[in-house]
Amino acid sequence: MLRSLTVVAMVAYVVVVYAIVVVGGGALVGETGAPELWLSVLATAVVAITFEPMRADISRWLARVLRRDRMTPYQVLAQFRQTATDAYPAAELPVRMARVLAEGTGAAAAQVWLTVRGRLELAAIWPAHHADEGGLAATSLEAASVGAPAVGPIEAADAPAVVVEGSRRSVAVRERGELLGALAVVVRDGQELTPVEERLFAGLAGQSALMFRVAGLRAGLEQELVAVRRRTGELRAARRDLVERQDAERQRLERNIHDGAQQQVIALLVNLRLIQTLLGRSPERGARLLGQQVAAARESVDTLTALSSGLYPPMLTQAGPVAALSAAVTDGPIPVELVSSRLPRCPSDVEAAVYFSCLEAVQNAGKHSGAAAVRIEIDGRFGPGGAGEIDVTVADDGRGFDVDERTGSGLLNIRDRIESVRGTVSITSVPGRGTTIRSWIPTASIDIVAHRT
Repeated sequence: MLRSLTVVAMVAYVVVVYAIVVVGGGALVGETGAPELWLSVLATAVVAITFEPMRADISRWLARVLRRDRMTPYQVLAQFRQTATDAYPAAELPVRMARVLAEGTGAAAAQVWLTVRGRLELAAIWPAHHADEGGLAATSLEAASVGAPAVGPIEAADAPAVVVEGSRRSVAVRERGELLGALAVVVRDGQELTPVEERLFAGLAGQSALMFRVAGLRAGLEQELVAVRRRTGELRAARRDLVERQDAERQRLERNIHDGAQQQVIALLVNLRLIQTLLGRSPERGARLLGQQVAAARESVDTLTALSSGLYPPMLTQAGPVAALSAAVTDGPIPVELVSSRLPRCPSDVEAAVYFSCLEAVQNAGKHSGAAAVRIEIDGRFGPGGAGEIDVTVADDGRGFDVDERTGSGLLNIRDRIESVRGTVSITSVPGRGTTIRSWIPTASIDIVAHRT
């Protein structure tokens, strides 16, 4: 609207100049017929010389006229403060701030940016239908985050600097040096903010720290809530998957026991009863058959040992987690390098947590990451009394993943095992650069019986 009114006013100005110079000047010199050429040239020169200054003056005058129906700067400040004290829902604060800012400065659009978890994010834009063409430019964000000397005082307050970039104006909102967010406006074409509006813009930023603090905390809590809901869903899915896997494993064990060890034990029992009968009738035949049952009994023991090896390996009880891991990963689908310092024997629950968490991590790498190699490092640090810490690291060179977006049942199992012995787990993964799982397990005073691998 301002541009259209300016064009109309300038057309009228040119017509008036020509009328005064050509018609009026001709009348003064007694020329009432066709306009003299030199008068037309003079009128053109006057218009050319005065056009730009006159356009600027008319544009400023029209802008002041159009602004008369807007609030005064101090009314805007008062309404901005009222927004903070009124009982509005916290979610509406950024929108109301953007609206007051746009209406108070007459900008085409206003934006409110909040610092959420260390990043500036667009929280509101007014009017809502205004397209966000890239938001604040990168240079504006950098300048806003650094800060600069104040533009000028508003009610003796020290206002932050307004950063100018094209049609955009941005200003940082800080509290005790902490960047809480930023305000930004997009000025209308052909219109500039007056010095008073510049100071108003900076003053709003200087007095909005409390609102930004509240809005930023709420936005952060909402993100945390979304993350908790996502992780809760993943945990439920993982637990459901764990139950299904346990049921499937029970069925597998039941089938293997029924088809293998149970049949062997039944056959052994039948033969022993037959031997009991034969000993009274044919001692030689009974003795020969009894000797054959030694091999059958040994075969049954071997079958039961094979069935139980996947549940709790005897080597873990006999030699500890390092030796058990070395035996378990030797013939695995991917090469595993195991590096261990002198590690004493620890309580059985600690050793089981180390063994099964490492085994789970190796199996995850083989199933999901496409890793070519895995490295396991186990380091024990203990004081004179045996109290200390076990540091376990499992790293692969696979595809990696976004830890914030996906946490499978395998990783949850690892975390559950380590946390069950008061340990902590750190999972670091970068897409395309592999995954590292590091665990720290504290140990109480123990009898150190060191062993090497």
